[in-house]
Formats: sequence, structure tokens, C-alpha cells
Amino acid sequence: MDFLGLESYLVAMLTTVGIYAVLSLGLNVQFGLTGQINIGIAGFYAVGAYTAAILTTSESVHHLGGFGLPFVIGLAGAVLMSALIALPIGLVTIRLRSDYLAIATIGIAEIIRLVFKNEDWLSNGVRGIPGIERPLAGWLGTNAHVTLAVVLVVLAVVWWLCERARVSPWGRVLRAIRENEQGVTAAGKDVVRFRVQAFVVGAAIMGLGGALYAHVVGFISPEAFMPLHATFLVWVMLIAGGAGNNTGAIVGALIIWLVWSGTELVTGRLPPEFATQASSVRVLMIGVLLQVILIARPQGLLPERAPRAVGAARGRGK
Repeated sequence: MDFLGLESYLVAMLTTVGIYAVLSLGLNVQFGLTGQINIGIAGFYAVGAYTAAILTTSESVHHLGGFGLPFVIGLAGAVLMSALIALPIGLVTIRLRSDYLAIATIGIAEIIRLVFKNEDWLSNGVRGIPGIERPLAGWLGTNAHVTLAVVLVVLAVVWWLCERARVSPWGRVLRAIRENEQGVTAAGKDVVRFRVQAFVVGAAIMGLGGALYAHVVGFISPEAFMPLHATFLVWVMLIAGGAGNNTGAIVGALIIWLVWSGTELVTGRLPPEFATQASSVRVLMIGVLLQVILIARPQGLLPERAPRAVGAARGRGK
């Protein structure tokens, strides 16, 4: 592989890692901080992608859209729509626990995907939505390096906001709910309200990741939001990196996507008679890696750290 080819591959890979890292940070708000098992990541991912596509595409003949709004408006719309859809879902399902919540959310995600697949007036059905512009293409062009820079800037902003939330009183209440919900209730906190807030915030971040995906790829269809790529990999990334640690969520996204891309090279060398089983082999490899990480480091590569008190930190700096 020549230098230009290697550079293009690395830029594309890091762009994809940045999108997955945003999704992983959203899941970290829900699961890492609050302990909510959301297996419906793909649903909010799809809502964000389709919302951004509908708002920003310039032409629309067979589906809703054609508004031609700026890229930034598409991102904001994706965040808002994902949050609005997550709110009633959270209110209905938030009292469910562990596997019951998981079953409910994965069912909701599949309903959302099927709506986009079958409602042609909304999403153009299985034909998808083409012609989605690259991020800030009207101002900075369509260069892949510009796209990578935009994704990384958005990721940095999301990471910073998640870190501020983690060490804030709001974040401390979420962790307390995760560890001892009855104790938090006894302390007079509205547990349901905090759980709904965490669910909505996490879903909004996932919608933001979907908007980035739509603009980076330039085309979306329901097949892009199958549970394997849009839910399973995100969970593996967070668990491998370290649930409850925002930096770990990003590190996990990088490592798991490197492994996932590497398994494609391995399965590409399989005999022709096994070519149809390549995807299953890749999932098996990721599953084995996850088991190794869970055995060697149950808390992930970067375990959760107790937030440092701001006042104490300033006192030590004097």
C-alpha cells in the first residue's frame, strides 16, 4: 500500500472511530453512570441520521426533505429529535430494570428501523437518502481531512461536556442511583426524573453520532442501522474501554474498531467456501476479545475513577 493509500485509509478509519466514540459516550451516560441497559442504540442512531439528512439535503422528490439547511442545523435537529423521541420512551420504560429494559429498548429500536424502511414518504424506504453533503462542504470543501477534523472537534466537545456532567452534582446523583437506588430515594431525590434525564441525554448524543455518520458517508438506508454495527459494537467498545470512564469510552472505540477492521483482513483470506461465513467469524473474534478483556480486566482498560472534588483540587494547587 502506497503512502497516499495508507493516509486515506487512516483518515477514514479515524473518522469512523470518532463517530463510534460519540455513540460510546452516549451509552456511557446511560449505562456507565446510571446503570441503564439500553440495547436500542441503533434506533436513536437512525433517528439522528435521518433527521440530519432530511434537514440538510437540497433535493427531495420521493421523501420528506429538500430543506437545504446548514450542517450545524442538521446536527442540532438530530440532537433535538432524538431527545424528543427518547423522552416518551424513557417515561414508559424507565421503571424497567436490567434485562426487561434491554428487551424493551431493542424492540423499540427495531420498530424505528422498520418505520424508516417502510415509510417511503418519510425516508425513501429501502432506497435510502442519497446526496447528503460532507460536513461544512459549502465553506471548507469536501476534503476528507476537513471531515475528520469536524468529527474530532465534535467528539472533543461531547467528551468535555460528558466530563463536566460526570463530576457535577447531577453526575454524582446518577452514580448513586446506579449503586444504591433505594438510598437515593431515601435521601429525597426524584430517581425517576434523574433516570429519564440520563436516558434522554444519552439518546441525544447517539442522535448526534447518527448525524455525523449521515454527513460523512453521504448516503443512508435502513441496512446501516442493523443491531450488529449500531448496537453490539458500541457495547463492546464501552465495556472494553471502561464503563463510567469517558476517556475509556473513546479508547475502547479506537481499539475495537482497529480489531474489527483487522478481522476483515483475516476473513478475507478464508477459502472461498467459507466466504459467506466471514461476518460470523468476525463477530466470533470480537466476542473472544471481549471475553479476554473481561477476564483480565473486568473494569475495562481504563476503569472508572472517583471524581475529584474541585475545591480540594484548587486547594492543593495553592
